[in-house]
Amino acid sequence: MNKSIRDQTFEDRGYYDLHEHIERLRNSGLLFTVDRQINKDTEMHPLVRWQYRGGVEEEDRKAWLFRDVSDSKGRKYDIPVLVGGLAANRAVYQLGMGCELNAIKETWIKALNNPVPPNEVGFDEAPCHDLVYTDEQLLNGFGVDQIPVPISSPGWDNAPYFAASHFITKDPHTGIQNMGNYRAMVKAPNRVGFNPSIELRTGGYMHWEEWRRLEKAMPCCIVVGAPPIVSFTAVQKVPEKYDEFEISGGLCGKPLNVVKAKTVDLLVPAEAEIVIEGYISTELLEPEAPFGESHGHVNLQEYNGYMDVTAVTRRKNAVMVSWISQVTPSESSAIKRPAYEAAQIEHLRDHLGIKGIKHVSTHEPLTSLHKLIVAVVERDIPRTEIWRALYGIASLRRAEGKWVIAVNEDIDPDDTDAVFWAMSYRCKPHRDVEILKNKDEGHGPRSLQDSNDSAVLIDATLKETFPPVSLPKREYMEKAAVIWEELGLQKLRPKRPWYGYDMGEWNQDLEVMARRAVEGDFWKTGEVIAQRRRSDVSMNTEVRTLDEGTPGAGELEKETGELKWDGLKDASHSLQERPKE
Repeated sequence: MNKSIRDQTFEDRGYYDLHEHIERLRNSGLLFTVDRQINKDTEMHPLVRWQYRGGVEEEDRKAWLFRDVSDSKGRKYDIPVLVGGLAANRAVYQLGMGCELNAIKETWIKALNNPVPPNEVGFDEAPCHDLVYTDEQLLNGFGVDQIPVPISSPGWDNAPYFAASHFITKDPHTGIQNMGNYRAMVKAPNRVGFNPSIELRTGGYMHWEEWRRLEKAMPCCIVVGAPPIVSFTAVQKVPEKYDEFEISGGLCGKPLNVVKAKTVDLLVPAEAEIVIEGYISTELLEPEAPFGESHGHVNLQEYNGYMDVTAVTRRKNAVMVSWISQVTPSESSAIKRPAYEAAQIEHLRDHLGIKGIKHVSTHEPLTSLHKLIVAVVERDIPRTEIWRALYGIASLRRAEGKWVIAVNEDIDPDDTDAVFWAMSYRCKPHRDVEILKNKDEGHGPRSLQDSNDSAVLIDATLKETFPPVSLPKREYMEKAAVIWEELGLQKLRPKRPWYGYDMGEWNQDLEVMARRAVEGDFWKTGEVIAQRRRSDVSMNTEVRTLDEGTPGAGELEKETGELKWDGLKDASHSLQERPKE
């Protein structure tokens, strides 16, 4: 390849970089640009969240580009933030994939079966190395603190979190890299969190275990902003024998451009916007979260990994990418859904040889793709094949398929909603009516009564207290609604739930951390939790199980008081019709 990658076009590469993608969004009328100043800690995500909780139809959702970003301390950032830019709706996703909507599933199936190795380029060729900051620079304004990371669920999250953060790690024995998308808490200018979703057996977690056995820190790079095909691949679950960069190449049929990182022995996308390099401790863990999660509740505080940052590199004109995640539907679930469904179809059709499978639908609203899966089959398919399909869906991944239903083609598999939210997260089938035992509890609020799970339910009522609903608190959503109206956007039609409320597991000390976060004082929380490091706990150990209290205990002001269960009383009222308080 003779042409410099800086001069390459889509025709040369076979894929769009993020800047080309943004321009295509703008030209297609799918980009909303906000030029007024927006506070990333209190306003940005609540504002975009109204696309998903305000009655806006899916086809009317857009990508948002914030060009004047500030924080609660009054700091202004020189990096714009793109939210909803990869999957605000199917049209946005289609632009990033570079293929027609009706070809997306087959494109994924082809990529999974035809990986293309990446193309390594030199340091000087890679746009992601335009600006490089290391050593003392990281503590003098050019560390993680130069990046305008939003707070996803103001009022609950204890700090800003990278949501579209692609963690790149490597198996120390085979040298095969893995790329997975995990949340990353901002803890210090040179320290971020590492939560690799151990219930899903992610590659990053398995690599961490291998490095831990070697008693060595794990080298890691976090990519924030990249060509869309890289981000789409980061959320897909592929066999460990593949480097996700090979699947990215498979999506477009050409090699992905990659380059060696500056301070760790890893390859990163050459056209990445921002790369955070460093080492993840395999000796110590420290508290992380609360953070609003995609299963519809706040993930309470637990012990997880942390990365000491050795470098931050970025493009000169970098764009920070943040995903709207938490309560589904969201950008995060929209990014994952086509690939998840394609993987199920490929598993049933190509590996199990089942005939008559028309479609597999992973239910999205509130249940987050994993729990309710509907198979659409031909009418005359033998019943034995229907049951093979149902068991096949439930067995592909250990935590998927709590509700697996086969329907014929006259049934719309997407015609469900809140009832299945309750079925997925408020019932343990082995306890309430046992059908299939010994399934992994998977991605959801963790029960302290019973960590095992099963396949079907009868009683879907709450059996124990739950973490808060992971939407921004009411005050932030109401303020964002005012801004929404000032911007002249369409009339909001709030849908339950449209703000977060406590369901019994929120305490005053967690409230202190959340208040610090929206006031821009989350560094204090980072300092406090660093003092509580310990080596005698396992990854994902929740702080509440250790009876040691919460960092920051006793610091709550007397006037701080949340609605607790009051949120359940008025959640059904619209923004205009709620009762007086």
